[in-house]
Amino acid sequence: MSYIELQKLKLEISVKAKKGVDFIFSASIVWFVIAYIWSKPIGDYDKSVITFIVGALLLPMAFAFSKVLKTAWQVVNNPLQPLGLWLNFAQLFYFPFLVFILLMLPEYFVMTYAIITGAHLFPYAWFYDDNLYAVMAGVISASSLIFGLNISSEYMFYIPLFTGSALLIMFIILWLSIPETSQKWKEFSSHIGK
Repeated sequence: MSYIELQKLKLEISVKAKKGVDFIFSASIVWFVIAYIWSKPIGDYDKSVITFIVGALLLPMAFAFSKVLKTAWQVVNNPLQPLGLWLNFAQLFYFPFLVFILLMLPEYFVMTYAIITGAHLFPYAWFYDDNLYAVMAGVISASSLIFGLNISSEYMFYIPLFTGSALLIMFIILWLSIPETSQKWKEFSSHIGK
């Protein structure tokens, strides 16, 4: 497979899946809900468990937003399409670490969850051919650590508030870049045929 053929496949996914904006928008909402939870005067362990539960809303919410935003969850006949799902599943292997934090240091659970969320975005920079994913992976992960090291437990809600805000900004930038990516895909397609 040539570089141009690979690029065409990546651009097709970027255009049809609209760079994963349904997931990014859903994640921003989930993180705002998590910020609300962490702003409440309940125990860190309880907030952490509720955060886990709220996180489970991401997938059904992303599916609903895929209908509204008209994004494709499957790009038929594109051999790269299954990779997106595998990249998402990769973060599940961080969950044992998250469980350890839940049981041993629950006040740092939301920081750890935000770092994992940010870090898992990194390979999507290649998958969607958009460096914003790499930039935001670093920004969310590093900022979450900096917040976590410098604020007390009662102010940990700033971490999910920041994460939700960063994801919302990311959603807007990605959404605005879709027409340019679509044009680029059309140009690649016309050069090597459909």
